[in-house]
This record gives sequence, structure tokens and C-alpha cells, in this order.
Amino acid sequence: MINGIINVYKEKGYTSHDVVAKLRGILKQKKIGHTGTLDPDAEGVLPVCLGKGTKLCSLLTDKRKTYEAVLHLGIETDTQDITGQILNEHPVLCSEEEVRACIKSFLGDQMQVPPMYSALKVQGKKLYELAREGIEVERKARPVTFYEIQIRSVSLPYVVFSVTCSKGTYIRTLCHDIGRKLGCGGCMEKLLRTRVERFDIQDSLKLSQIESLVQEDRIMEHVLSVEDMFGEIPVYRAEADFDKLLQNGNPVPCKEKKPAERVRMYTSTGVFIGLYRYREEKQQYKPETIFCTPEDFRQKEEKL
Repeated sequence: MINGIINVYKEKGYTSHDVVAKLRGILKQKKIGHTGTLDPDAEGVLPVCLGKGTKLCSLLTDKRKTYEAVLHLGIETDTQDITGQILNEHPVLCSEEEVRACIKSFLGDQMQVPPMYSALKVQGKKLYELAREGIEVERKARPVTFYEIQIRSVSLPYVVFSVTCSKGTYIRTLCHDIGRKLGCGGCMEKLLRTRVERFDIQDSLKLSQIESLVQEDRIMEHVLSVEDMFGEIPVYRAEADFDKLLQNGNPVPCKEKKPAERVRMYTSTGVFIGLYRYREEKQQYKPETIFCTPEDFRQKEEKL
């Protein structure tokens, strides 16, 4: 079984679940999970977690993401993108300067109302399921952050821009909100996700490329290990007396004078256990996320 994360380029027409299903067939393993959905018509970076790496899915979902979007002013749709049913059309009378100023005004912390056509659940039912039944429910605005917005080109009614934002942000809703603020309406024409955390579009692989790499037995060259995801977190190597505690998922004492708040925990023989957090009141490191398995210990013992 492959353990780690692979940077997949999700192509247009596929859902994120489609990508996972196809990868299960290509890699011949079931334990696979994606790190946040992309709409079927959107393209770009979709980090996929494999094996033990599936424990990272929620961690990567929380990371900053960067997109390149095409905004189509003058049109409002029920889905807030060009695939939806047109609700309103207005002439685009604003100037390029007004458009640029309006888009830039969204920088920073904002409150965003999630769209009806989304996978968020209300009373156990997904919003898009309700929307398809013609039911619209009230949605609470949620805090989001736009860390960076760069306008690439303006050729009204189209605007191409890139945006780096926090988790839970809907770019089609941003396009809708920009249109509303300008008074002419707007929707998202196109969306490309170019980055998630360290995963960049330049290094992403289409499913056909992944299939070829598997056939050439070169797929591991493109899989980032679980350990490598935490390179910025200091390493803590436990004493041999505590290896048994680690194997059983227990906290271990810390004798350092200035312990790190969070560490990558290893046994004395170099087996990566997972992430541990320091508890000052007990002067010990407590497990936060454990990635090792009994098989990891057996393999290490066999090598020794």
C-alpha cells in the first residue's frame, strides 16, 4: 500500500469523488481520500491522500488555497457560475477603474453567505439537494479571508483575477458578490485552482500520467511522504526506555529544559510515530495524530 500525498490535476468534468474512485483502480488500493472538493467544471490542484496519509485530509482542507478565476459581469445565475440558470442580465456600465477598486475592496476578512448550490448540510440534507427541489433556506454568513487578490486582465464584461483565500471560501460567491456590489451582477465563468499549501499546479499530475507512472513503476517519485508534510516541525527522538510506550500510543515523559510545543515523534530506532504536543502540567508529550502502524515496527525490527 502507498502511504503519502499525491498532487493530482483534476480535469474538467470530474468530481473530486470521481478522481478518488479512479485512483483506487489505478493504484489498486482502497484507502484514499481527497482534501476538499472542486466543482465538476473547475480544474486544478487536488491533493489526494493515500494510505496512512488519509489522516492528513482534514489538515490539508484547512490550508490556504490559490485560484485563478474568470468573472463574467452582467449575468446572475442560480448556481453563481455560468453553468446555472440565468436569473438576471444587466448592462455593464461601470468603468475598468471601478471594477478594479471594487475587487480590491474584498481584500482581508469578510463575511460570506454560502451558495445554495453547495455541499453544506442543513438538518442532514445537502444544500444543493434542496436547491434542486426548488427550496431555498436561510444560510448564515461565515467568516472568510482573502489574503491576496491580483487582477490579471480586464476586458469587460470579463475579468481575470487570482485570489489566495482561507478554507471554506466560495470563489463563485465572491464573483456574485463583486457583481452585486458593482450593481450589474456577476457570475463565475471559469475556475482553476493553482495551489493548495505546498502543492503547486506545475507539479500536478493528470490521471492518465499517474496511470503511466504506475505502469513504469515510478509513481513513488511523485508521492510526498507523511513525514515530509511536517518538515517545519522539530524532531524529537525518544529514549529506548520509552519505545514501548510509543508503540502503544501512550504519552512519553520529556526531560528537555525548553521543550517544543509540537514535535515529530520518533522511537529510539527511528520509527516515525506521529505528531505530539507538549503538556506542561505533566511534563510529557501527548499524541496528537499517530501515523505509524504495528507493521512499521515489524519492518524496522527486521531491518535491524
